[in-house]
Amino acid sequence: MLADAQKTDIRRFCGYPVLGNVASTGFGERFTTQYGALEYKLNNLSSAEEAVLTGNYLVNLPLLEQALINTGANLDTAEAAVWKHNPRELSDRETLFLSLRLKLCGFLGVPPGPALRDSGSVKLVV
Repeated sequence: MLADAQKTDIRRFCGYPVLGNVASTGFGERFTTQYGALEYKLNNLSSAEEAVLTGNYLVNLPLLEQALINTGANLDTAEAAVWKHNPRELSDRETLFLSLRLKLCGFLGVPPGPALRDSGSVKLVV
């Protein structure tokens, strides 16, 4: 059984807003069919499915998210000795992070939540 913190991360990575702990008046994303399907699946996973979530997605997605934040450390340096900054680093990391988030949604069989749908268009770097 997934812990509440793990469910929170899965919702977040799938692009769904916080659930909260007080029932609201029946509006918002929490009351959509998609959110309900996600909650049902999170509460009824097989042990093999939970192992994939915890051993793959919940291990790698936080690392990719942190790597995005860490790119800020190199924004002021284009080159240092033999090291050269990848000017597409942030975009490349965002694309990788988004890709794994979408694969998580696919694995769970739920559409991406509003935070993924409303994040703008997917960039194609050629």
